[in-house]
Amino acid sequence: MKDDTPSPIDALLEVMRRLRDPQTGCPWDIEQTFESIAPYTIEEAYEVADAIHKGDRDALRGELGDLLLQVVYYAQMGKEEGSFTFNDITRAITEKMIHRHPHVFGDKEITSAEEQTRHWEEVKQAERKAATDQSALADVAITLPALNRAQKLQKRAARVGFDWPDTGGVLDKIVEETNELAQAQRDGEKNARIADEYGDVLFTLAVLGQHLGIDAEQALTQANRKFERRFRGVEAMLAEQGRSPAQSNLQEMDAMWDAVKREERDET
Repeated sequence: MKDDTPSPIDALLEVMRRLRDPQTGCPWDIEQTFESIAPYTIEEAYEVADAIHKGDRDALRGELGDLLLQVVYYAQMGKEEGSFTFNDITRAITEKMIHRHPHVFGDKEITSAEEQTRHWEEVKQAERKAATDQSALADVAITLPALNRAQKLQKRAARVGFDWPDTGGVLDKIVEETNELAQAQRDGEKNARIADEYGDVLFTLAVLGQHLGIDAEQALTQANRKFERRFRGVEAMLAEQGRSPAQSNLQEMDAMWDAVKREERDET
């Protein structure tokens, strides 16, 4: 007996089609555009990463569904304007994966992850040569998190020789940029100039991370979590005394901060 039950992905595609139906769909969904949905896509991707970080597989399943919905949303809008369909999206990524993995789907021999990474970059570079923009910095997405994008830009530049030979040169540049920031502040420069110098410091710090093999975005994310954890520890110590940070002072809270740090080291 034939099972006429639609596949899960077909059912989801139909749900989106009905949500976007101009006559009977949801008013909010009908008025959305590629541009209006893009921020939600970024947010959903971060929520997927958060669920992975927490090790919550139930939450991860749900967040991956939310992320998949974003792709289905774009596919429906693409179909409506006649530019592409969901099948076009899946066909394109399938062809790309086959093309970039000839050691799996062809006869090329690649025996290590490092060798595969080099091959992947060679294929991508060849694809970029066929594009209109021939810059070494072409197609580094402008919407990437700034630290992430800084490292990708420098990595591209390094491939064509525009890079310091070692971390010593980067550290010297950090000192130089920090001094320029301090000088701009001493000179009473406008906020735009100070912000510009501050940006140079951040960019060079991202480059240092690249040289050290550290993902700047992840490192800052870890630092954020550490700061939050320790500050909450200070708040907890004050709460035990029936007080809040506003009822304390910097010297006292700094001493509590050090106590929280010592406690963390003792636990490890």
